[in-house]
Amino acid sequence: MNAISLERGPVYHASPSRFSEPRVALVHYWFVSMRGGERVVERLLGLYPQADIFTHVYNPDQVSATISKAKVTTSFINGLPGSKRFYQYYLPLMPMALEQLDLSGYDLVISSESGPAKGVITTPDSLHVCYCHSPMRYLWDHYHQYRNAANPLSRLAMPLIYNWLRQWDVSSSARIDKLAANSEFVRRRIAKVWRRDAKVIHPPVETSLFTPSTEIDDYYLWVGAMVPYKRPDLAVDAFTANGRPLLMVGQGSMLKQLKARAGPNIRFVDRLDFNALRRAYARARAFVITAEEDFGIAPVEAMASGRPVVAYGRGGALDTVVPERTGVFFDRQGVECLIAAVEQMELFLPHFDPRDAVAKANRFAPEIFDQRISRLIADI
Repeated sequence: MNAISLERGPVYHASPSRFSEPRVALVHYWFVSMRGGERVVERLLGLYPQADIFTHVYNPDQVSATISKAKVTTSFINGLPGSKRFYQYYLPLMPMALEQLDLSGYDLVISSESGPAKGVITTPDSLHVCYCHSPMRYLWDHYHQYRNAANPLSRLAMPLIYNWLRQWDVSSSARIDKLAANSEFVRRRIAKVWRRDAKVIHPPVETSLFTPSTEIDDYYLWVGAMVPYKRPDLAVDAFTANGRPLLMVGQGSMLKQLKARAGPNIRFVDRLDFNALRRAYARARAFVITAEEDFGIAPVEAMASGRPVVAYGRGGALDTVVPERTGVFFDRQGVECLIAAVEQMELFLPHFDPRDAVAKANRFAPEIFDQRISRLIADI
């Protein structure tokens, strides 16, 4: 048998490569939409098409054909009232629900962690690899932000419940044999809260689906959920002040208030189909990201479309955007800082070469993810 050295001591298991057809389980927190985490699971199914999926909540109408073809086992959370819509309210039950899932027949377990997924119980002879999009940010560095935005009853309950969840989150991190982080920022967050080392493996971005345009319009583009941590208010306030055209694409709890405070130069679109989104990326003057993202797929898609990025200079953007080559940074989430960064972008644009953006984006292509995650699993 092979040994893996962890900070908390060695864990012994058989290498999946020793089995002609290893049984593989993919554990994901919930399937209620197709976002970055679900795209990673979809890509993992390409590497392990025989894999079974385990999750808390599963809505087959909201997933891709690739995922819907797999065998999906849910925890008891899926059967609780309103789980497909209000799954977050069942967070305190999810550790117990995970530990009731029986993975004893699997040689390789890959957990996709952002909500509770990594806490499954595996056998000594199996290999548990965790691909971490982020430790649960609402338990850790975003805790006060989430608590302040919660309703009064949740605000009262959160200190006690989340204190217990943090203890479980840290203790269950010891169940992982190998850790991958989706960015350098998340790697640091893992080191801070779990005291574990992780290898950075950026998530797959389908860069080949995006192409530059020879026609560029005068609008800046913002895409994302209209929720507090994404800071859409910062984009609205800055562009209302500077008067430059801004296209805001997305839905969320802040949409109504954002429309009320936005200037006439700002246009809101709830959603765009994929072809319309590709066109919006390719013809935008520049893409704007105001959040501290764990990784951030949208700016990579924008660069794959040959456009530069105005980014808040923290989080995953530091892995993807190259200052004065593929974009510009602003160092504080303030209106004046973003206005100044947009003016800096205007000075940079005559010198911008779309080929630099495309070349940088291609470093996050799915084939590179496949190679790195396969190497991590095989390197025992």
